Amino acid sequence: MRTFDFDFTPLYRSAIGFDRVAHLLESMNASHAQVTKNNGYPPYNIELLDDNEYRITMAVAGFAEDELEIETREGVLIVLGKKKTDETERKYLYQGIAERNFERRFQLADYVRVTGATMDNGLLHIDLEREIPEAMKPRKINIGQNKLLEAEAAEGA
Repeated sequence: MRTFDFDFTPLYRSAIGFDRVAHLLESMNASHAQVTKNNGYPPYNIELLDDNEYRITMAVAGFAEDELEIETREGVLIVLGKKKTDETERKYLYQGIAERNFERRFQLADYVRVTGATMDNGLLHIDLEREIPEAMKPRKINIGQNKLLEAEAAEGA
């Protein structure tokens, strides 16, 4: 797959407040290059569980819970797998199970937070939820008298 490098300088010169979007696009392009370099290891799924609930499931066979780290930083979910060194000498005829370290990054949208993580049968499940602030939720505006104006009129009388 072909990747493109974008120059967002014209956007910065003429648009106010879109720097976060440009940064997001740049980081997505960089993370795509990282995925291509790592051959998509470890594989993962992203599920929509409900309108505002998501789950990332990663196949982390061979990793123990204490060899995995999950962190959110500046709107990015980072999952690290650090395999402990095994001093046991082994003679493989074929080694198809990857035992290498990894770092997987996911860009989180505004108001999305991690609510928990579990391990089950070699799968790491990370649950996320979008919590829309009360001020941004749709609300119905009643048509009628303005209560603020009524209060000011009562004070002035």
